Amino acid sequence: MATFRRALLVVVLDVLDTPHHLDPAIAAATNATSDALVVILLSDAFAPTAPASWAQVQTLLAHVYVQASKAAHQQNNLLLDVSVLLNSVLSPDALPPAIDVCFRVDDSTSPPPSLPTSPTHPLLDISLPDPLSSVPHAFLPSHPRPAPSPTFAQIRPSPLSPRYPVVALGGTFDHLHAGHKILLSMAAWIASRKVVVGITGTPPPSPPSSRAQFSSVDALLKKKSNPHLLEPFHTRADRTRSFLMLFRPDLEYELFDLQDVYGPTGSDPDIQALVVSKETLSGAVASTSLPHSLCHNSSLHPPVDRERARKGLPTLQTFIIDVISSDSSKLDHEDAEILKQTKMSSTFIREWIASNHPHSAR
Repeated sequence: MATFRRALLVVVLDVLDTPHHLDPAIAAATNATSDALVVILLSDAFAPTAPASWAQVQTLLAHVYVQASKAAHQQNNLLLDVSVLLNSVLSPDALPPAIDVCFRVDDSTSPPPSLPTSPTHPLLDISLPDPLSSVPHAFLPSHPRPAPSPTFAQIRPSPLSPRYPVVALGGTFDHLHAGHKILLSMAAWIASRKVVVGITGTPPPSPPSSRAQFSSVDALLKKKSNPHLLEPFHTRADRTRSFLMLFRPDLEYELFDLQDVYGPTGSDPDIQALVVSKETLSGAVASTSLPHSLCHNSSLHPPVDRERARKGLPTLQTFIIDVISSDSSKLDHEDAEILKQTKMSSTFIREWIASNHPHSAR
């Protein structure tokens, strides 16, 4: 039974291996939260000067999101808003607003008080910022912690390729969920200056007198299931921007109405990288043989690259994220239809809303 509306879970990572030891804490924090849970993972490997590798970050994010989503599904709380942030220090600027409780992971053999009054704990080598000093704190159980890495090199065995000035991605971003947030996070992770986000669906025209020219669900969205439950464009754009600003507030974000397959990627010379999901890629490169182990640093979007080549622009570096479901952090099916049915999706969320809240388009 959820006790808090908005919760924060703070975790210090000694290694960037898949954090299976955190699964009980993630589930407990999720089960205790009704509206929004923010998980902040702290590690020196998340410092801007020494970023962890693409594979490490994607695997870490996917695991934490899947554990939280799995617990939310089990509680029949699919609309729980979960966000995972990667920080090297815990500063006041990194904190979400209006937190009701701060959860922290306790690795001791004897359980501490459930709601200690002190915002610090000797087992966790961090001090919480002043804004959290008046917030209740709860320590959560975890599995035995893996041994700390003796050197930083073991934390970050494979460095990321140089970050790209401008990174692009696109989607509907309806009922923003874990799959969307991994996609957005990875785009922000490899960007050094700006992220360009195309969102399908025309925003309402201005002035209101011209609204009759537009249907409530435009041509790009009318084939979606339960289209009446699609969030308005401005809602999807606002939630997408809010998450990105929470994940990396140091970047510039440009969100636009995506009306075709190219968007600005077909003509903007500043865009150097494109982030896509594996499902999206399956349609974009139907004529291309995709190596099984490929994860990034390849030109894999022929339509966009042909358009850019026609205009004398270099090809884009394409980065691919894995498609996830609520109980698996990596799905490796070749059949795009299977991916569509099993991945964590806005379609599934709208179906859930239609079944559980038939009189509400929350």
